[in-house]
Amino acid sequence: MEELEQAPVPTPQGQPQCEPQCEQTREYVPTQKEALREYEISIRFLSRGCIVSVGCKSIAFEDVSKAMEEINAYVCGDTYKVQKKWRKILD
Repeated sequence: MEELEQAPVPTPQGQPQCEPQCEQTREYVPTQKEALREYEISIRFLSRGCIVSVGCKSIAFEDVSKAMEEINAYVCGDTYKVQKKWRKILD
């Protein structure tokens, strides 16, 4: 088994004490293109508003312009952040 590097940590008496350092894991963040390819987007216009489907989730919008703002944020903004926002709302 591989030992971790020790970093000196000062103690109250001023004597160094060793403490193991550990690597921090980072969340994988896909590129914009990868995030956009993940789900199919469709828009179904109704007599009042529209339904926007992204993957298997569908969201009804009473106002088409509000739906277009959200689609624009998804496509042209930070797709990954917008996906996380909507997952939190829908789950």
